[in-house]
Amino acid sequence: MEAKCFVPAHAAPTEDIAPLAQYNIDAVTAITEKIAALCAEPVMFEVLLQKLFRAYGMTMNLQQYVLIGSTLRSYLSYLEKRGQVTYGFENEQMLWRRA
Repeated sequence: MEAKCFVPAHAAPTEDIAPLAQYNIDAVTAITEKIAALCAEPVMFEVLLQKLFRAYGMTMNLQQYVLIGSTLRSYLSYLEKRGQVTYGFENEQMLWRRA
């Protein structure tokens, strides 16, 4: 994409967006790999969310629970569509696992 100036939501305006775009791509890739790794054994969403909070040293509160919880659901949907994770139901519980 070409422009004279880019105004990212969480960074200073810049004429060269490529490094920030690559940083974001790398961050998303690392997070998807982390989530898939946390699904090595079948895991319920709540436990997966807890493991993710611990892995990234985050503190749980209502706002973070809602924000990170919905973000995690989006990542799981993305990973499931790519065939990297799958889900199943056991004992009336939904479990995620690495494909």
